[in-house]
Amino acid sequence: MRINQARLRNLHRVLAPIMILPVLLTLLTGSLYQMAELAGQVEKFDWLLDLHKGHFWSLNLEAIYPFLNALGLLILAITGILMWLKTRRPARKRSQDI
Repeated sequence: MRINQARLRNLHRVLAPIMILPVLLTLLTGSLYQMAELAGQVEKFDWLLDLHKGHFWSLNLEAIYPFLNALGLLILAITGILMWLKTRRPARKRSQDI
C-alpha cells in the first residue's frame, strides 16, 4: 500500500491544531486532579474530573469525548511516525573496490 506523502502531511497539518485543545485540557485537568487527590482536596475539585471526562457544563460529551480524543491522538501518532519513516535517509550503498 503506497501512501501519498502530501495527503499524509495535510491530514496531520489539519488535525494537529484541532487536537491541541482537547489534549491540553485532558493533560491539565488530569494532572491537577491528581494533585488535588494527593493533597486530600478531591471534594473541592470534582469539576476538574468532569472536564477531564468531557462534561462541559451543559454539554455532556462523556460518552464520546475519550474515544474522539484517543482516535485523534492515534491518527496523529500514525501520521507522524509514517512521515518520520519516510524522511529517514536510506543507507548508502558501499562502493565496491576491485
